[in-house]
Amino acid sequence: MLRALAGERSFERGLGYVDEVSGVQFDDGWIRASVRGTERYEAELSLGGRGKPTGSCDCPYGQEGNFCKHLVALGLRVIAQEADLPRPRRTARDRTRGLDAWLTGLSRDDLLALVREELSEDRNLRKRLELRAASAHGDVAGIRSRLRELLDIGPFARYGYVEYADARAYADLAGQAVTAIRALTASGRATDATALAREAIGLLASVVERVDDSDGRLGQVGADLADTHHAACRAARPAPEELAHWLVTHALDEAADLTGIDPLDYEDLLGERGMDALRRRAAEAWQANRTGWAEKHLMRRLAKSGRDIDTVIAVHSADLAPNGHTHLLIARELDAVGRTAEALEWAERGIRETEDLAGVDTALVDHLADRYTRADRPADAVGLRRDHFAARRTLLTYQQLRAAALAAACWPTEREKALALLRDDAERTDPRGDRVLVDALLDDKDVEAAWQAAHEHGVHDGQWLNLADQSRPTHPADALSVYLRLAARLTRQTGDRAYRQLVDLLLSIRDCHHRLGTPDDFTAYATGLRAAQKRKRNLMRLMDQHGL
Repeated sequence: MLRALAGERSFERGLGYVDEVSGVQFDDGWIRASVRGTERYEAELSLGGRGKPTGSCDCPYGQEGNFCKHLVALGLRVIAQEADLPRPRRTARDRTRGLDAWLTGLSRDDLLALVREELSEDRNLRKRLELRAASAHGDVAGIRSRLRELLDIGPFARYGYVEYADARAYADLAGQAVTAIRALTASGRATDATALAREAIGLLASVVERVDDSDGRLGQVGADLADTHHAACRAARPAPEELAHWLVTHALDEAADLTGIDPLDYEDLLGERGMDALRRRAAEAWQANRTGWAEKHLMRRLAKSGRDIDTVIAVHSADLAPNGHTHLLIARELDAVGRTAEALEWAERGIRETEDLAGVDTALVDHLADRYTRADRPADAVGLRRDHFAARRTLLTYQQLRAAALAAACWPTEREKALALLRDDAERTDPRGDRVLVDALLDDKDVEAAWQAAHEHGVHDGQWLNLADQSRPTHPADALSVYLRLAARLTRQTGDRAYRQLVDLLLSIRDCHHRLGTPDDFTAYATGLRAAQKRKRNLMRLMDQHGL
């Protein structure tokens, strides 16, 4: 069952953690323990009758809902002591029944004395019960005071920061705030709940950057507070203008990242008057800060929801990116509503206004080339691809120019111009550097020209290898000289990666000798290599596996 639940990889890794399991606790329905990994994690297996066990672990992988290696290790530890398993489970049941019977038998005064004693010892328990008492009495001032204490990171922070080991305890306390606010809504105090939810969101947002929330628990509290605020607003029905003002303020605040509140989710509560106020306040905020990401995002969302494409374009055009990316966004928006002529103008403007085509958003080039093709303007598509290639000479831009020129039936002419540029580059750059010229010739299947260019201008080892691989069927002797040179370098290296590369080269060398009709020469070469490299046992093993 463990293997099926965890999968092979986690199961195999769990085998190595069995000795790291400690503090195993049994109950009738669960088994819990600590497992030391990168940190010390708490793992718990739930034993659901005759069905498969389920588990939870507070490691990052387990927090994503996976049956992790720590749960496997705990399960394997339980399997190892299977003969004794019924006994601790019976003992746990007896302990639970005994505790319940003892508590039931206490008088009211004795039970109160016990609770008070525990409250004096456990500060967090005291906070939780104080919050429940304030909620039960509708004491808003008391609830507000308790919320501030619950969300204060002070008791958990070391040097002003809550580390991973303490983050879970803090998040558990912060979650109590959600429970209290929901209880207030349920008791008919939705207006107070709305105000407290907003205050709690602000408090949590002010400290979230100082908490190691690797497990996402605090993020979940933020999402729960958002749901709690929405439910409270639905019950309280606040004034539309006031709600719109808060939603815009929140959307432009850092707290928006914590809660993920979307003002449009409140559209039915805002009504027409509230939505007008929402758009008005969002526009005011954007006018005050036209380059602000949050302001632009909110304006675009509201404009698109109202199908106001001109406002969307106005927001985009107020802060145009120098690489043409914003022009592309505008063109896509216009295309989506059928305003294709305007879309084309914006795309062309993006190309014109880009200071250096080498840094242009390549998606804009692709978009405009596609539009030229659809409009049966192949010459314009070729011209665009030619200019882009001239500014940014890569194998990809060469391939794109070739595709456009082939469609326009002018590739031979364009090819000569493009190769001339690449030859000029090859003359000026380091002979050991990357040679787009050689890559382009190989991509054209012009192997002869690629070999000539490589010999004239030089290329790096990766390109020599690519040349040899592509020409081996027709020019095995030329390929063989490359393989032998590269193999000689690898014989001076150690490590499995170098050994695997060397074996790959040996297989290619053998194939070359086979094509040349000189298998004995390869046998002599391999024998000599084995004699010289015999101390490298992993290399010898790999050569044996491949019959070398």
